[in-house]
Amino acid sequence: FGGEGSGSGKFIDPVGVAVSDEGEIFVADSLNQRIQVFTLQGTFVRQFPTVVSGEEKMKPHGVAMDGEGNLWVVGETYSANFAVQYNSQGRVLRKFDLQMTWWLRGVAVDTRRNHILITQTTGDIGNRQGEVLVFRPDGTLVRTVGQQQGMKYPQYITMDGEGNIIVSDWDKSCVYVYNEDGQFLFLFEGEGSGEGQLDNPRGICTDKAGNIIVADYGNNRVEMFDKTGKFLKHITTDMKQPWAVAMAPQGQLVVTDVEKNTVSIFHTY
Repeated sequence: FGGEGSGSGKFIDPVGVAVSDEGEIFVADSLNQRIQVFTLQGTFVRQFPTVVSGEEKMKPHGVAMDGEGNLWVVGETYSANFAVQYNSQGRVLRKFDLQMTWWLRGVAVDTRRNHILITQTTGDIGNRQGEVLVFRPDGTLVRTVGQQQGMKYPQYITMDGEGNIIVSDWDKSCVYVYNEDGQFLFLFEGEGSGEGQLDNPRGICTDKAGNIIVADYGNNRVEMFDKTGKFLKHITTDMKQPWAVAMAPQGQLVVTDVEKNTVSIFHTY
């Protein structure tokens, strides 16, 4: 469902997606500077602007649900980067500033510790450095993860049921896996279009079994790997530009496509 536009149910660059425990789909409709909410049947429910303060709105990049049904959104205005917590109706609950960069960010929530995990890329195109920042909800930095492994452009991030931190690196076409304390476990990589290879991976999520699902943007497909990084299968190979992925409570997979400006829901895969 969707299509390009600024009316209700239309998108311009749907670059982030999350699903609540109640089964509502929250889509970061970036260039329209809003979040749109849908049922798992694709029915439009409501929308709200990604307000930072007053009249100022940001372009939302990444979105993630916390343990209380609120939505964390990372995004940018023309002059700043922010992390903002909204309730499910779009009221700002809290926010904190992030370092200004021009690179897209992702966000995940560690619901056990109530930590907010945000990717960050600094530097210019020829010399990017990436890391994951772990914050308390008040914006206090707890730790950073990933610098030692040479991350370049970590864009999307998720946590599995065991608390492991899983990060896709767009620049290096690989996926990093860390334990909940940020200790490096392993990575899987292989740039290309063959089975198990990735080309500019974007969105990432896990299913209940711990399998890792990756939006393989450069190859126009969505891939599934097991929890050790072993390739299992192609979930779909007929996307145009798959970007964000999220898992719904009953196992439905939600995928956004930024070329077609659509959201797809897969009930079986």
